[in-house]
Amino acid sequence: MKADRQYLMPSSTLLNRGAIYFTTKDGERVTAAYQQTGNIVFINPSMIADPEPIYERINSAVPIDKEDFLKKASKRTDPYEEIVKKVDLAVGEKIKEPALSGLYVKKQKWRTYSFNRLAANVLGFMAFDRDDLAGRYGLERQYEKTLKRANESMYANFFVDMFSNIKGTFSDDESREGDIVTTIEPTVEDFLERTLEQVTKKWNSGHTGGIIMNPANGEIIAMGTNPSFDPNNFSNESDSKIFSNRLVEDVYEMGSIIKPLTLAAGIDSGVIAPESTYFDAGFLVLNNRRIANYDGRGRGIVNMQQVLSQSLNTGAAYVAGKLGNGNFSRYMKSFGLDKKTGIDLPFEAAPLVENLNSGREIEHATASYGQGIALTPIATVRALSILANGGNLVEPHVVSRIDYKTGLSKSIEIKPPFQVLKPETAEKVTRMLVQVVDEALLEGKVKMERYSIAAKTGTAQISDGKGYYEDRYLHSFFGYFPAYNPKFIIFLYTYYPKEVRYASETLTHSFMDIAKYLINYYDVPPDR
Repeated sequence: MKADRQYLMPSSTLLNRGAIYFTTKDGERVTAAYQQTGNIVFINPSMIADPEPIYERINSAVPIDKEDFLKKASKRTDPYEEIVKKVDLAVGEKIKEPALSGLYVKKQKWRTYSFNRLAANVLGFMAFDRDDLAGRYGLERQYEKTLKRANESMYANFFVDMFSNIKGTFSDDESREGDIVTTIEPTVEDFLERTLEQVTKKWNSGHTGGIIMNPANGEIIAMGTNPSFDPNNFSNESDSKIFSNRLVEDVYEMGSIIKPLTLAAGIDSGVIAPESTYFDAGFLVLNNRRIANYDGRGRGIVNMQQVLSQSLNTGAAYVAGKLGNGNFSRYMKSFGLDKKTGIDLPFEAAPLVENLNSGREIEHATASYGQGIALTPIATVRALSILANGGNLVEPHVVSRIDYKTGLSKSIEIKPPFQVLKPETAEKVTRMLVQVVDEALLEGKVKMERYSIAAKTGTAQISDGKGYYEDRYLHSFFGYFPAYNPKFIIFLYTYYPKEVRYASETLTHSFMDIAKYLINYYDVPPDR
């Protein structure tokens, strides 16, 4: 028994696991993650008298480094050394026959991600945690119980049967086993990710992210960050932070893209109308603290349209003041800003919105224009979708159904939309945001004559933990179209772009490129 135990060695897992699919615009499944079968080549140095023939055999089929091979073969007390992984079955047969003492070729299965980096932060990957091989990030982790299968033994006994497989199961309920079908459209995902990469490179940003969602039902069509990673080669990465999905796991102060929500609350409650006016002095002093417009300049008497078109902090604070602290906070919380979205991805971060519970006016004033409260991008796009879909709070999700091993399929149950704004309020704010694009955004130069687009930019100072950096900003942009019956809402952000101040400079053209692409790809009819 003692001799048996000393040769009992772990081998590569013979993985059995369900697949993950993308879905094309035509409803076809496209394999994103699947199980691939091949061979692993290994040696038992203790059984090798002359390593040269073994080296020649392997190298003739799969070129290997001779020095490294001889180093492994020289470990005379070591019964197991891996030489080559993920070898094609036909190549493995060529290496295996005729038999050579100490040379072994056995079946191996591994996880393959068909599109390499595409949607890597959504898919995640599999990895060992000590002896446990499982999904560690993304959908691989979130749907571990569904994707997991009855794995073959990870142990081999050289005396009994060199790495023979012992059948076993790790599933406590095999009826749960199935394949995951996502809402991610691969061609759109690719276009989004290439656009994000361009933004990061052009502005030397820390990172850039984006979400494309159907605002009516919360289906996420594309979701990506840059830089990203290749889940087929995740071990090449030096910083594990790159594996995180920043769109779900990180929170940011979003800036002026929150202003449309503030105005929606004011209009919905009846304290303002789009044509309401106030006197803009360029600054306000609340609770002995001074807040100002981005340029510190006053505009005199202006209406609510100008609050959005010129992105006036004082105007958003004016609306919050008209609402009162309690009503303002209730509206913001009804938009889901104080809670997680429940998206079907792991590690979702909770928002940091304690300022909404403050009794002071200053915290509510800054929150009205997106400073002092920190939100995940996914919570932000959900809240902004309220303006696009007639006032409903939806549940964002990236999985549409599970195709079970039994042959049955089950659509994922999501919470039904919940009305939080009057439909007429959403329409009024939409009209205001369309005017922003038609007249104010880059002086109206990006207006599309045949399509109505509602959009808003945001530029927020980045917190240093005590205050704010003077030269570091988060740029954000959201928009939806066709504005009065939108098929898509797009959210973009870029973190700490260099030598540029405003989001209108960094993200407008990227947003318009994506919008035009989606209009053409989905053959969206014009609405004006």
